[in-house]
Amino acid sequence: MESPYTPVTSRDAPAPVLRDVRAVVFDTDGVITDSARVHAAAWKTAFDAFLSAHPSEDPARCRPFDVRDDYLRYVDGKSRLDGAADFLAARGIELSDETVRAVAADKERLFVQRLREHGADAYPGTIRLVRALRRAGVPCAAASASRHAGELLARAGVLDLFDVLMDGGEAARLGLAGKPQPDLFLEAVRRLGVPADGAAVVEDALAGVEAGRRGGFALVVGVDRTAGTDTRARLLRHGADIVVHDLGELVAGGAPK
Repeated sequence: MESPYTPVTSRDAPAPVLRDVRAVVFDTDGVITDSARVHAAAWKTAFDAFLSAHPSEDPARCRPFDVRDDYLRYVDGKSRLDGAADFLAARGIELSDETVRAVAADKERLFVQRLREHGADAYPGTIRLVRALRRAGVPCAAASASRHAGELLARAGVLDLFDVLMDGGEAARLGLAGKPQPDLFLEAVRRLGVPADGAAVVEDALAGVEAGRRGGFALVVGVDRTAGTDTRARLLRHGADIVVHDLGELVAGGAPK
């Protein structure tokens, strides 16, 4: 992967769709860094182990976790507890707080292990856009339901590109509701000193674009890095104004990097 430190050119500028935006909030996993794949793999291992340990005569109930569809539909962008509860409920499994916490804790252990072993890279197109925005005087925030967002960004070498970081730990401290509620994004733009109706949200999760729409943001950008045929349509239905495959598409001028 290309280094995230590749400098912008003198011609790099935010695309016209961002012309009136005064601040931008970026989700972390799958938008800034490729850590969504690490989250999805950890969820699959945790859920598949649970389903195997609790067999059912109904094949639909015990089929393995799908890292694309199930991840996008039930857990992407949400807190660990909400994601675990939503997926298990979708499979018709009777829930208890202890069950949800156990699956979420298993996923957390697996994620941290894989993160420490392999890390995660920043997407060059995203970093190119962030730098173009900063050159244009537009402040940027990184936001995530994960408590590991700061570590992810630091390990990828891009933490200092963001004026504000809102992670799961800070959200818990403030008692903010999780996505699809807009609390996390609203607090991020508040700290940037810009109202939501003057700011943009960039998200790859269905719950995330819905949160941006509920929060009254001026622009909600969906990011579809999947090979699926329907993800773009689903992002638009849940609240995205536009959908791109890579955020480098939102940089006007200069040769593609």
